[in-house]
Amino acid sequence: MKTILSLLMLAVLVGIASFTLKQEEKYAYPFQNPELSIDARVNDLVSRLTLEEKVAQMLNAAPAIDRLGIPSYDWWNEVLHGVARTPYKVTVYPQAIGMAATFDTTSLKQMADFSALEGRAIYNKAIEEGKSGQRYVGLTYWTPNINIFRDPRWGRGQETYGEDPF
Repeated sequence: MKTILSLLMLAVLVGIASFTLKQEEKYAYPFQNPELSIDARVNDLVSRLTLEEKVAQMLNAAPAIDRLGIPSYDWWNEVLHGVARTPYKVTVYPQAIGMAATFDTTSLKQMADFSALEGRAIYNKAIEEGKSGQRYVGLTYWTPNINIFRDPRWGRGQETYGEDPF
């Protein structure tokens, strides 16, 4: 009985060890391992980038870094009043200043939820069609403009929710 128990324990330990090895083999770099903390992953990734690569990633059309398996990504897009500039048909809502004038926070939240769903659907469709990484199909969106609108000389007041910061 003791021999059977020892063999069983050995089998369990071998299984755990092989599972652990397979998990570690799955990732070429620590920054790819979702089991690690965000801080550990970020520090690992940043330590592997050259200065030139770091600078290039600051552009909205960030190039791929093939040696680290990082794809190109264009994070230029906005969703001020619905997903903008997409090649797909989406819902368009009134300008932000018009939505703010309703003081209807429930509707504003619902419009934001619908825009988020459409943005995710666009991203998924772009991946399906081999268009990931291109402009206007990613998951990064700019909105809303948080500046309150007090001076009409700025000329872009329709992109704000007005003077009331709430």
